[in-house]
This record gives sequence, structure tokens and C-alpha cells, in this order.
Amino acid sequence: MSAKKRLLIVYHTQSGNTGRLAEAVLAGARRTAETETVMLRAFDAGTDDLLACDGLLLGTPENFGYMSGALKDFFDRTYYPCEGKTTGLPFAVFISAGNDGTGAVREIGRIANGYGWRAINEALIVRKEITAADLESAAELGEAMASGLSMGIF
Repeated sequence: MSAKKRLLIVYHTQSGNTGRLAEAVLAGARRTAETETVMLRAFDAGTDDLLACDGLLLGTPENFGYMSGALKDFFDRTYYPCEGKTTGLPFAVFISAGNDGTGAVREIGRIANGYGWRAINEALIVRKEITAADLESAAELGEAMASGLSMGIF
């Protein structure tokens, strides 16, 4: 029997909105028992965590049309140590946006491109207040990623 696939959720939250989305993503991912899911705040995640995962979900608030400084810091700390070692890694993004969220998605995509990662889903962008439907969408994102990893789709 092969080892469980590992899903890593890296997020940052300031107001708590992205944290609520991250908790929903985690709950959804944990519906798939065949995948081990680890969730870390961006400042606590590092090179070893990234190298040990088979899939990655990134969550951030939109700050001034960009990702949070904490998520950018995660990228800054892991890029060169992981360069060429995570090519093809499946990933997806969830954003809590006060504006439209597209700037954060675009810039994360540019950085992910540099790592050679593969987007497996459109970004989940939640604008303004988080609704029950938004939390369900976040849970579905987590479950889809965990299931896809366990079935070898990603």
C-alpha cells in the first residue's frame, strides 16, 4: 500500500476572514481520510513543509490589490531552496477580497509559474462578507484537492 498523499494548506489571516475560509478548506479536505492534510500559517510554513507535500492550497486576504505580506514572505523563504524540486505541484488559491481579488490571484499565479506549479482549479475569491455558501465552496475546494490527490488525478 502506498503512503498517504499530503495536502498542505498555507494561509494568512488578518481580520479573521481568510482564517474562516482556511478552516472550511481544512474541514473539506479532511472528508478525504486517504489524504493527510496539514494546515499552517504562512509565517510558520517553510521549505520542509513545501517539499513534503503532494498538493498545496494557498489562502490570503487581498491587501492593496496584492497577496498578504506573510504569504509573500513564505514564497521568498522557500523559492530558492525549493527551486526545481516542486515542479508540477498541483495548487489552488482562495482569497478573501475587499476589492475584486484579481490582483492577488494574478501575482500568486506569476510566482507559482516560477516554481513550475500547476493550477488545478480557478481561484476561489470571496468578496466582502463571507456567507455560508462561500464556506461551502471553500470546503468543496479542500475536498476536491484532497480527493484528487488520493485518487492520483493531480
